[in-house]
Amino acid sequence: MTAAAEPATLPSAKPRSLFARGLEVFAENKLAMAGAVILVVIAAFCFIGPLVYRTDQVHVNLASEDLPPGPGGPLGTDASGYDILGRLMMAGQTSLEVGLAAAVLATVVGTLWGAVSGYFGGITDSVMMRLVDAMLSIPTLFLALVVVSMFAPTKGELILVIALTSWLTTSRLIRGEALSLRVRDYVQAMRVMGGGSVRAVFRHIAPNAIGTIIVNATFQVADAIMLVVALSYLGLGIRPPQTDWGGMLNQGLSSVYDGYWWQIFPAGIAIILVIISINFIGDALRDAFEVRLQRH
Repeated sequence: MTAAAEPATLPSAKPRSLFARGLEVFAENKLAMAGAVILVVIAAFCFIGPLVYRTDQVHVNLASEDLPPGPGGPLGTDASGYDILGRLMMAGQTSLEVGLAAAVLATVVGTLWGAVSGYFGGITDSVMMRLVDAMLSIPTLFLALVVVSMFAPTKGELILVIALTSWLTTSRLIRGEALSLRVRDYVQAMRVMGGGSVRAVFRHIAPNAIGTIIVNATFQVADAIMLVVALSYLGLGIRPPQTDWGGMLNQGLSSVYDGYWWQIFPAGIAIILVIISINFIGDALRDAFEVRLQRH
């Protein structure tokens, strides 16, 4: 009697990386994918559109003011005679650039502040966090209004003002991550081997909090764009002839009551689409970085 043949062993499948699993979770979120497509389309519209659809957004043309949508302008003109479609593109450039740059700067400052505070702990943590708590007690919009009202804001100044009033929440999130990470074995081993605090913060604390950093940065972009819009809507944004979507809302508001409805809806729709898309992407990124939600 012959011995039973041993079953053939199948080659073990190569385990998927965390990045691949996170990407799969992100791709399963249809709203996030739709949001990503919308953002790409809007970015292309704002930055590539002016190369195709050329308009004069510098010189006022009162001869063509308040014209309704038609062959001469698909979205009509505003009270200064500017073509609204071309102005929507230029305003989008300012809003997206300021929002993205301010969010990146706020994330960097907040990450460094929170990582240092959480890693050192003790009196250092107490002093740094009390300062954050004191600044958080002041509404962000009010603080930004005070700073902007002192100067005629340029694009660079708006980035600095928004970033320096938006990093506080990030610092508290990263501080919580740092308090947890600083007691991990690899951090303790690095310290025993003579590693310094700078190495601990930049090589271990911050990189291992990358999920929290990226997700928070995504929402920071939406918040920064909303703050740009709010400042410009209140008349404290970029000075003409430059503009952003908030400035278009401000200028179009009075015209709406005169029946020129087309002057406010394009910017309003663009703001809503961008903010909702970014929030959908942020939610999906949060799920992607949650290991418990990833498939094994």
